Order: sequence, then C-alpha cells, then structure tokens
Amino acid sequence: MDLHTLPALSVLSDCVTIVKKDDVKFVRIIHEKAIAGIALLGAHVVSYQPNGHDDLIWMSNSAKFDGKTALRGGIPICWPWFGRIAAPAHGFARNSEWTLLEHRENENGVIVSLGLPCTESSLAIWPHQFNAILNIEVGDQLKVTLDVTNTDTTPWTFSGALHTYLHVGDVRESETRGMGAEYLDSLQNGKLCHGGELLIVTDTIDRVYTKPQQRIEVSDKVKQRTLSIENHGHNSAVLWNPWAVGAQGMADMDNDGYLNMLCVESTLHADSLENGHTLQPQQSYQLATTLSVRTNDK
Repeated sequence: MDLHTLPALSVLSDCVTIVKKDDVKFVRIIHEKAIAGIALLGAHVVSYQPNGHDDLIWMSNSAKFDGKTALRGGIPICWPWFGRIAAPAHGFARNSEWTLLEHRENENGVIVSLGLPCTESSLAIWPHQFNAILNIEVGDQLKVTLDVTNTDTTPWTFSGALHTYLHVGDVRESETRGMGAEYLDSLQNGKLCHGGELLIVTDTIDRVYTKPQQRIEVSDKVKQRTLSIENHGHNSAVLWNPWAVGAQGMADMDNDGYLNMLCVESTLHADSLENGHTLQPQQSYQLATTLSVRTNDK
C-alpha cells in the first residue's frame, strides 16, 4: 500500500510521520532499511517494503477506510479470540482505535509501540480487564509482537492470531513449506486431515495446521523471492485463500485479488473461548511473527 503521496498531518521524527487516508490515520515509516505503514485502526500493519524489494504485505485495492470496517489485507490483529467462536468475528482489537505509545529509531530501523486499553466498549463485548500492546519492529525484517496482560482480579481465557496477508506474484505459482502435514480443514467442519510437506494452492483453502515448524517459507516463482514467516507463542498456523468464489463474495476484495495473496498466520487457536489459553491475573503473553525475504537463486 502506497502512503508516500499522502501529506503529513504531523512529523514525529526524521523517519516517522502521521498521515490520513479517508477516515483512517496511519503511522508512516520511511527509513533507509525499509518503509512501512501502520493504521491506528486495529494497530494494523498495511505495508512493509524492505530496501530493494516490492511490498511483502498484500492489501486489497478495495479495502474500506471508513474508520469502522476492519481493513482487508495487511496484518489484522485477531484478539481476544480468533475465528467465529464469539462476536464480533476475530474479536474487537482489529476494529478498535489504538494509541501510539512510543516510537524510536536508529541506524537499524524503527520501533513503534501501540496500545489498546480496556474500555467500557470492550467490557460490553468481553467482560475482562486487560492491557494490550503491539510492538512493530521495522528494519531488514519485520517483527510484530502482540503483548497482552491480564489486569483483572480473576483468570481469563483467550485465543488470537496475527493474520498476515502475504503479497505473492501468483499464488498458483507459489510453493509453501514448513506448515507441517497435519491440519484441521475448516471447509470440512474442522476435519483432521493429512497432506504433504509441500503446498501449492489450486483452490479455496482454510486450514489450521496443528504441527507447524517455527519457520514457514513461501517460494514465489513469479517475483523470484522467498518469504519467510517465523512465529512464536503460537500453537498452530492458519493458511487461507478464498479463491475466486470467495473473492467475488467480498465487497472489499477485487474479484482477482486472491491471485496475489496468501495468508500465513501465527495463531493461538482454540475451538471455543472456554478452551482458549488461560492467563492468570498480572500474567502476560506474547504472540509474534517475523517476516523477511530473500531473492531466489536464478
């Protein structure tokens, strides 16, 4: 997503400015190592372009920037649950306005911290006290870490995901490895299935891989590069592409948008809120994903 042409609302440092597209404000980062954009709505990374490479993040050309609708593409923050196990789907973090807490930079890159405190609105949806911070490290690689703390007096359970949309030249010409062979197929009501160690997407896919390696790699033959996704704090990896029929059913995705994206998600998966990860009072938990790229040997 190109934020270059937007005028700065405020200049925070040599590398960090605040810009606005329609009704959404963004933290824009321009550093010699990489450029990036982060929407305050949802603490949503919408762009990451390391020096010498095309954007590693896919954003829909039809994404809505009305300040209310979750953005289609980027890295949505699914929390305090993942999926449709409660309402709204994927939790409220991705539809909430986050606050810029801190930014700092040096020759290696820029670090931005965004915060989501507990509010009356969040308590009406999910009656628990919490504090959530998203740390985004932009440099030769992109590291996104969701750090949540139970500030309540009783335990609560949660699930979540860093729902990364990867930008590929053609998903049909991309090969994914490292996700493992065992998965729950959401297209078959969560049926346990076994596949191969290599995945080439040829149709709709919505899978929860239960035994992924820490590092998953997507080899993009069209762009002649390999995207590397290293996850921490997860218990699974979700891979998703809606394919043609799914894309046509989304108002915020172009009909052919599915060809240039593949979601590879760092996921703390649970089939219900009750079966999520339990966090005791004053305990914290980190869910992280790190994205990097290398050029394929020709």
